[in-house]
Amino acid sequence: IATQNQIMEQLMYAVLKTGGKQYRVKEGDVLRVESLVADAGSDIEFNEILAVGSGADIAVGNPLVKGAKVSAEVLNHGREKKIVVLKFRRRKDSMTRQGHRQYYTELKIKAITV
Repeated sequence: IATQNQIMEQLMYAVLKTGGKQYRVKEGDVLRVESLVADAGSDIEFNEILAVGSGADIAVGNPLVKGAKVSAEVLNHGREKKIVVLKFRRRKDSMTRQGHRQYYTELKIKAITV
């Protein structure tokens, strides 16, 4: 039987900021973020934590939560699926096509510390 402390640790989440975006993560999550400079298999720490909470307990930073950290493992790097940028001008016999594949880094969240 799990104790209440173990249950609360499992439900702990954080809102972190990286690459101009915000992500709500909890321990064990796998997510794709904008490309980071780190080798696959290495550990990385995020210090820009906007909020930390578990259940109804939440600590919101102003703008950051002091002393909060999220550590993650870099799983791999890759590129997203191709998107097609199509500019079409009707009746002008003009059309421009352009493709784009965004680079990403895949992370696995290891720990959230406050």
